[in-house]
Amino acid sequence: MVDAPRQHADLNPLRPHSFLTEPERDESGKVISVATIFLTNRPCPWHCIYCDLWKNTLTETAPPGAIAAQIDFALAQLGRDEFHKSNSDSSGIRETCPSNIKQIKLYNAGSFFDPKAIPPEDYETIAERVCRFERIIVECHPALVGASSVRFRDLLKQASAGTPPRLEVAMGLEIADDDILAKLNKRMTLEMFSRAAKFLREHDIDMRAFVMVKPPFVRTEAEALTFAQRSIDFAFECGASVVSLIPSRFGPVELTRLAERGEFAPPKLATFEAALDCGVSVGQGRVFADLWDIEKFSDCSNCFEQRQARLRETNLQQSTQPRIVCKACE
Repeated sequence: MVDAPRQHADLNPLRPHSFLTEPERDESGKVISVATIFLTNRPCPWHCIYCDLWKNTLTETAPPGAIAAQIDFALAQLGRDEFHKSNSDSSGIRETCPSNIKQIKLYNAGSFFDPKAIPPEDYETIAERVCRFERIIVECHPALVGASSVRFRDLLKQASAGTPPRLEVAMGLEIADDDILAKLNKRMTLEMFSRAAKFLREHDIDMRAFVMVKPPFVRTEAEALTFAQRSIDFAFECGASVVSLIPSRFGPVELTRLAERGEFAPPKLATFEAALDCGVSVGQGRVFADLWDIEKFSDCSNCFEQRQARLRETNLQQSTQPRIVCKACE
């Protein structure tokens, strides 16, 4: 049984529920600042058993103009300490986008090209807000990749006064195994993912893939590493330029039930480290480790900070770093 979606009582449709900036290595090898805005909108219709992002969603589609207002709010907050000094229009209104941020991620607990999540009539306004960045990254389920993606790409080009930004679509591959994908309620096959990736390539839209490390129904650490390697390889074969590794976490009630039956356990930190090292060693594209709340996967407080720093450095350098040797947990 999948948790039923509900509205978060404190969410405002005119405000993103979160936003942040973080460093990321770009396609040229330079470490840049990337803004991520977690938009507030309607929940994803798929309800995968491992996902609890619906907790930060509305029960209805955001009203017209709300998504643009959320972007304005986040960029204004991120730009409080650094404004564009020369960008003022005739009314004297100054843009508040921090000039050091080169790329922006618009993540929305679902699919950007789901019309019930992001109103298509708002695409033009959204494009006008973000066209100043070098790259715009949005999330989408492979089933919804299509004409809307091309339309948004074209709107970004039309809104840009200079070199048009690149559009990048992030898709959840999760694991390169059809049987496990079905059990996860992903409602996607590897063939569907491959077709969506091909569509993006044919329309000059970049793609990144999310891969879960030790999702439900993967029982051992050795299997988790094998599946992670296989999934990274599959993503790059489909044309991904980036693979983001995400360790499976407790959250949804269904995962607690699976854990009680021995069908789910989060990965060990060592497994996650090994998956990143393997991915980076492939050399086919950038591989990043998602480090949010990463301490929950550590069994040793003596070496955790060093191992966390090693993961960060691997993300930025895209090369394997010397292993941390800890006498306490060796």
